[in-house]
Amino acid sequence: MGSGARVANGDWSRRRLVGALTSAAAVPVLPACASSEPGRSTAGSEESSPASRSPAPAETPSAEQQTGPRPLYLGTYTSVEGGGTGIGLATYDAGTGRITDAGTLTGVANPSYLAVHPDGDTLYAVDERDDGAVTAVRLADRKILGSRSTGGAGPCHLSVHPGGRWLLSANYASGSVAVHPIDATGALGERRESVTHTSPEPGPGQEGPHAHQFVTSPDGGHVLAVDLGTDTVYTYRLNERTGALTEVSQAHTRPGAGPRHLTFHPGGRYAYLANEVDNTVAVCAYDRKTGRLSVGEAQSTGTGSGTSYPAQLLVTSNGAYAYLANRGHNSLTRYAVEADGARLRLLDTVPVSGDFPRQIAFSPDGALLFAANQKSSTVSVFRVNTRSGELRLAGSPFASPVAVCALPL
Repeated sequence: MGSGARVANGDWSRRRLVGALTSAAAVPVLPACASSEPGRSTAGSEESSPASRSPAPAETPSAEQQTGPRPLYLGTYTSVEGGGTGIGLATYDAGTGRITDAGTLTGVANPSYLAVHPDGDTLYAVDERDDGAVTAVRLADRKILGSRSTGGAGPCHLSVHPGGRWLLSANYASGSVAVHPIDATGALGERRESVTHTSPEPGPGQEGPHAHQFVTSPDGGHVLAVDLGTDTVYTYRLNERTGALTEVSQAHTRPGAGPRHLTFHPGGRYAYLANEVDNTVAVCAYDRKTGRLSVGEAQSTGTGSGTSYPAQLLVTSNGAYAYLANRGHNSLTRYAVEADGARLRLLDTVPVSGDFPRQIAFSPDGALLFAANQKSSTVSVFRVNTRSGELRLAGSPFASPVAVCALPL
């Protein structure tokens, strides 16, 4: 759910109003930009989990856990009241989760979603506007390498193909996906491919297609686009030489589900789908050979009968637990992943200590979970217990203008 900029598409206006207007291997240290504000950091002692839950066993830090300051990049909307002025720069302590402000990278409009190149050298941001674009930033000196049109409106998600040569982006307002080449410097070339979702017809309450995510399967053989407007996940084969897309299958949710975000289990045979409109999740079987996705039965988010606007799912690297961000309920749902990924078992929900968690992300070692809370303009950090999957809030939330994406490196 995004900024307040008006577009002709009524569904996009509704989407952005819900989010913004109802109730809004990099270097270890990031020096502040000239345009930054004075540094600030989170404060306060660690809060315990809700009293209704049993005490957690001692946490088990990963052997790969790093200590000291690590880079954190923050997405925002620059076109709304109280929004940011560009990409937020910060660091976090990998041991405590404490975040410290390091300024702002200006010059990127509505950078609502961020991704990093596999080599860690280049950051990519969507420019979520009527005339959508994607922007590349060299991290060594934070130089903007240029922007390219996505050929659509309201790009809200992007990802880098594992080979590092292609950038995939999803245009929410126009219901299309785009492919851009990435050169040896990390800069983007002109768009090579764009596909608009014209079939099937829009689902109940939708006026058109709304591409919300574009990602690569774990095996790298297919790329998948999640479309909220058509209640469909589209599977494409990407020509890694030309960037061309060939549709190979469609997976349909139940009418009106409004699929938003797909996350794969590490085993690669199953994926989990967050359905924004009907407040459910679904386990999906994935055929690596054909790219075909099969959507299972809708399951509860554990948030009751109210509107929870499920936003994003994460799965731990060992495949044992999954977490769902619930924006309306202001919580994170914890699931046990069972049967080698084929089943989700609802465990509990945890308050997110913020308002409207738009996006969640793990630190690279999986020891911390970051939640970007759009309406409270904060980022909450949780310690992840590797044995029980339990989440414990790590200090007070960090203030960040209309925080809609947190990318820890």
